[in-house]
Amino acid sequence: MALSSNVVTICDIDVNCFHSIEHAKDYVFEHCLETANVAVAINPEKIIRANESDDIKNLLNLCDFRYPDGIGVVKAIKRKTGLYTSRIPGCELWESIMIEAGRKNIPVFLLGAKQGVVDSTRKKLLTKYSVNVVGFNDGYFDSDEDMIQRIKHSRARILCVAMGSPRQEEFMIKCKNEGLNAFMMGLGGTFDVFTDNVKRAPNWAQKIHCEWLYRLLSQPTRIFRQKRLVKFLKLYLKNNF
Repeated sequence: MALSSNVVTICDIDVNCFHSIEHAKDYVFEHCLETANVAVAINPEKIIRANESDDIKNLLNLCDFRYPDGIGVVKAIKRKTGLYTSRIPGCELWESIMIEAGRKNIPVFLLGAKQGVVDSTRKKLLTKYSVNVVGFNDGYFDSDEDMIQRIKHSRARILCVAMGSPRQEEFMIKCKNEGLNAFMMGLGGTFDVFTDNVKRAPNWAQKIHCEWLYRLLSQPTRIFRQKRLVKFLKLYLKNNF
């Protein structure tokens, strides 16, 4: 039986709902590898940014696969519809996809981060999961068009883009428009976390859904970004989605 995904609209952004990371991973492999599909994590900050900017909203709506990365989005879906959905942390979904790609020998292209980080990511994926990495490059290149051609020539079926938002989404949409038939996933700082260059929040913070607080305490300059969480909370309390 074909896997399905419920879709709930939160502030004009359609979000795919899954009951587990395994469910999301299986959905990707069943529906998203044969044609161009762009995946983006949806969290409260992105919802508010989309509310503040039509350009961001349009960019997110051009993506094909939007999964609830933030616990605030999960709770908003529950409050609006009563539907249960699991939080899908992007770094965990990506690693699950990489494990399956290694098992099935699906070609993968890595793009983003610094040269040493993306190279370490490639080596770790090969050693740990036998991933067939057919190309890799850091996130500092001159020509999008040349890079897209290089990715197309690699015949990768999965493109992992770790360049931060909205740059990574803009690049993936450009890849799709240029005819790249692959599953493309925006990853932000995932390569840094995977290679232990950046520490993820400890398990206790993850379990109580306070990774955002841990990051804020670790990087106080994030306070300006966290203001958007207050705006999202106001929407939540009013059930104004």
